[in-house]
Amino acid sequence: MFDIGFFELLIITVVGLVVLGPERLPGAIRSTMKSVRSIKGMANGFRQEVEQQFKIHELHENLKKAEQQNLENLPPELQKSVDELRDAAKSVQKPYSKE
Repeated sequence: MFDIGFFELLIITVVGLVVLGPERLPGAIRSTMKSVRSIKGMANGFRQEVEQQFKIHELHENLKKAEQQNLENLPPELQKSVDELRDAAKSVQKPYSKE
């Protein structure tokens, strides 16, 4: 993620030790690591949302193509997308249907 070498890390540690002192340095490191983990978690969540939106957009485009062909004689890629959408629609309707 960061391109920090050993000497850069050593300089940061020495400066942190001089500025914060030995009593507050461990707490500062812990809070910094907590912030970095939080930022990584938000970045991963954002990345997953974007990937999900791209997949939804792709399924939507494939459904448009399939509708243009009247859902007949579809290539395997389009047929797979249509099947995925049908399964999703069935799973949404399932809890509400009376059995």
